[in-house]
Amino acid sequence: MTEKNLLYDTILARSFSKNEQKRLGYGAFIASLLFVFTLCTVFKPYLSPLPIVELQLPVNAGLRILRITETQKPQGPKSSNNTITLNATTPPQSLISSEDHELSVYNDTSLPKSHLVSFNSTTNTTISKEQVITEGYKMEKTIKPILCKKLARTELCELSGDVRVHGKSATILAAIAFAFSGNSTWHIKPYARKGDVAAMDRVREWTVKLGQNANLSRCVRNHSVPAIIFSLGGYSMNNFHDFTDIVIPLYTTARRFNGEVQFLVTNKNQPWINKFKEILKNLSNYELIYNDEEDETHCFYNVVVGLNRHREYYKELTIDPSDSEYSMSGFRKFLRDAYSLRNAAVRLVTKRKSQRRRPRMLILARGRSRAFTNTGEIARAARLIGFKVVVAEANADVSSFAQTVNSCDVMLGVHGAGLTNMVFLPENAVVIQILPIGGFEWLAKTDFEEPSKGMNLRYLEYKIAAEESTLLRRYGRDHEIVRDPSAVAKRGWEMFQSVYLVQQNVSVDINRFRPVLVKAFELVQKQSV
Repeated sequence: MTEKNLLYDTILARSFSKNEQKRLGYGAFIASLLFVFTLCTVFKPYLSPLPIVELQLPVNAGLRILRITETQKPQGPKSSNNTITLNATTPPQSLISSEDHELSVYNDTSLPKSHLVSFNSTTNTTISKEQVITEGYKMEKTIKPILCKKLARTELCELSGDVRVHGKSATILAAIAFAFSGNSTWHIKPYARKGDVAAMDRVREWTVKLGQNANLSRCVRNHSVPAIIFSLGGYSMNNFHDFTDIVIPLYTTARRFNGEVQFLVTNKNQPWINKFKEILKNLSNYELIYNDEEDETHCFYNVVVGLNRHREYYKELTIDPSDSEYSMSGFRKFLRDAYSLRNAAVRLVTKRKSQRRRPRMLILARGRSRAFTNTGEIARAARLIGFKVVVAEANADVSSFAQTVNSCDVMLGVHGAGLTNMVFLPENAVVIQILPIGGFEWLAKTDFEEPSKGMNLRYLEYKIAAEESTLLRRYGRDHEIVRDPSAVAKRGWEMFQSVYLVQQNVSVDINRFRPVLVKAFELVQKQSV
């Protein structure tokens, strides 16, 4: 024993008895334990949690709330995106937005229905961690996400991990590692025209279920590429809706995969598939799978259910560049490549720079309603101004008609689905929309005027007078249909459609219309290189 220890023991023996020394030692030991426990309690929130491999939540406790917290602040209206990343253990029953830029999924069905049905976040959310909050404790876990969007016109979810698709039952099963109480099922109609009851009634509903691996159906066909599930129901085979509801949304959803994606089609529509076969082949390197009658379970590591679309309700034939890496300019280039279209922009100068070719005008013919009754007169007037005129009607042979449209510098037509073919026009070409009587101004602006700007086209409009409509001869000038179309429109869409879209044809007053033709000719001359 050292001199230092002897001195220490001598002092301790003089101050305390042996029993008192023993009690003092026990007390010091207990005080040390209390001090360590206090440190752990205070600093626990700042310590990184240990990884948890398996977690069984108590049934009585349940999952009360899943909160997803932003890691960055919104940068303004243009960055808005109704995108949330859901913890795969939590049922997305009710989706709402909050003013402090957090998105929450509530398990409380006592909330008002108006709050449970919709969520419209104005933030662009990046997820760094997910927090599952129960009644008694908080746990943190990093798992593969389920990315969902609920926009004005579409809903879609992207599931990653072990995803199994059973077509006959219209069921998508996503494997998770956690068991939990509460609803783990929700429904999606994969067609990008949400809010249109008539269209959505023609779309098959799919069920997305979250479950543990042991409860999933056995894989029969395994795929090494992602999948996209979309519908060919709704208003398919109407050219306008073909593009605004299916083709453009499919392009923005599938293009990022560079062809390495499997299309799973619900509501099989063979005429549509034949019509757009070039587009399908340029977006996917694989044969379509018609999923509705598939009794085998197809397994993927990534599945997108539904198609992306512009966030705003009344945006047609448009891609939102603030919400997508793609644009209408890029989409039109994609079309030129898919259909081998030669003309990227209007060009009147020939190879011999001293010569200029005559600009070509396409007059869209219609076989049934809203047809020109004096097409010949319109063509003669256009030729006198300096146009070379082509008269053609759009048909199911998209490839052939795309070539015709792309060869022209001006396209003229009455309001209708045929004008959608302006997507094939070269840059700086002119679109002339003829508006029949009936109050078409809003439809004309939404469907074709606004979209033409995003396609770098020049837009002209001609609103016919009552004398230029066949409805005048049928009903007379004093009839409400001719005199007050707004009163007729108040009786509903069916009434408006049956009268102004179905019964009406157009006989253009050439003298009144000629200034529009002259303006189109001048625009083409100015825009050509």
